[in-house]
Amino acid sequence: MPKYMIQTSYTAAGLQGLAKDKATGRVAAIKKAVAGVGGKVEVACWSLGDYDALLVLDMPDLASLTSVLLSECESGLVRTKTTELISAAEMDKALAKSVNYRPPGKRKG
Repeated sequence: MPKYMIQTSYTAAGLQGLAKDKATGRVAAIKKAVAGVGGKVEVACWSLGDYDALLVLDMPDLASLTSVLLSECESGLVRTKTTELISAAEMDKALAKSVNYRPPGKRKG
């Protein structure tokens, strides 16, 4: 299954909700939502800096991921940044492909 890293920032109201639910309560709610569309939470942790939380999800497909993120973001209490993760085997496949690409301003020759 494809893996995605989700970085989440809470709004002020979202942080108030987090204080009520506690971090373990939020992780349980997220795990339930993700499992409901056939996915799995691999990593759920909290962070300092630009993002308040980080998730690594195994999802069956992009539509399933998007359905969870839309539900989360429509609350207006969080903002997310999503990054698709690439396994070493997938990277090796990409490295093995030959691409005919010319960088801007360069002549192939």
